[in-house]
Amino acid sequence: MKLKRLGAPLAILAAAAISLTACASNEGSTPSTTTAAPSNLSGTLNGIGSSAQGTAQTTWIAGFQENNPKVTINYDPQGSGAGRTSFISGAADFAGSDAALKDTELAGDFAACAAGTKGIDLPVYISPIAIAYNVDGVKDLKLDAATIAGIFSGAITTWDDAKIKALNSGASLPSAPITVVHRSDDSGTTQNFTDYLAANAPDVWTKPAAQTFPFQVGDAAKGTSGVADATKNAKNSITYIDESGAAGLSIAQLKVGDDFEKISADGAAAVVAASPIADGREANDLAIQINRKDTSKGAWPLVLVSYVIACQEYKDSAKADLVKGYVDYIVSDAAQKAANEQAGSAPLSSDLASKVSKAVATIK
Repeated sequence: MKLKRLGAPLAILAAAAISLTACASNEGSTPSTTTAAPSNLSGTLNGIGSSAQGTAQTTWIAGFQENNPKVTINYDPQGSGAGRTSFISGAADFAGSDAALKDTELAGDFAACAAGTKGIDLPVYISPIAIAYNVDGVKDLKLDAATIAGIFSGAITTWDDAKIKALNSGASLPSAPITVVHRSDDSGTTQNFTDYLAANAPDVWTKPAAQTFPFQVGDAAKGTSGVADATKNAKNSITYIDESGAAGLSIAQLKVGDDFEKISADGAAAVVAASPIADGREANDLAIQINRKDTSKGAWPLVLVSYVIACQEYKDSAKADLVKGYVDYIVSDAAQKAANEQAGSAPLSSDLASKVSKAVATIK
């Protein structure tokens, strides 16, 4: 199954185009994740959003439709910003987003939701963000937050810069210019990456966390696959990317506290498990305030939590039933295990999965 990445700027075109994914959703070798009897659910759900969720959504859709043969689910990985915009306008039944709804978005109306109700954030996918690079002869690069901030802000421009050399004694670092690759689209991965740098290197990263990359440096590419391809095709390049898209690239170790850590889904999950639910939200909105300064042994605070964004109450009750069924499946042990195997994501903790299930049960 292949998810189509569409560039149409109009949400209505995107909603129409994602139907292309439906006929392919049971193709390929995605393993079965459940053996339950077929349900009585029927209808179509259209989702748009996070490209980081793309592989996981492919896996979840195949598993869910296997036991819900009358349901068609389409997911178009245009990016988190496009997903939220499409959901708010009613062009998508749900959004996938690596960033929770903003206060400004929550202050407005949601076209598919019943009057007076809002969208809610349901965490379904946890993944470490990789600092991935393509530099010949460099396999064990070590970086800290301040050096990453210097590279991606344009303050550090060559691979043999003294700050990089100080962290990589004995490494054969070329004198070549660094090619920075960043997201061109409104990206939840960018939001999480810049949030990490703003928290851990504020003297170097002078911009607030944002879903659009804030510096005029390097090359821009759309989506997870876009930055992966650009980095693979450019020597001496570096990018930030959901780990699921980093295959074929080297991944830097990250200084956490006094130690350098290798990227780890378990380390990412541990950070999320120790982070609180954000204040000021509805009781069934589970936006997480990630502790970016977690220095526990093995922690990977450069992590994204990706959400399914749905209505508290849908105008169309049939859509509500489909969303409830699908998200309940997504947070099941079987679906989380399948995403771990296919996308390298970290399964939700039992506590968080239980909270999501209780929030899903309130959807009308």
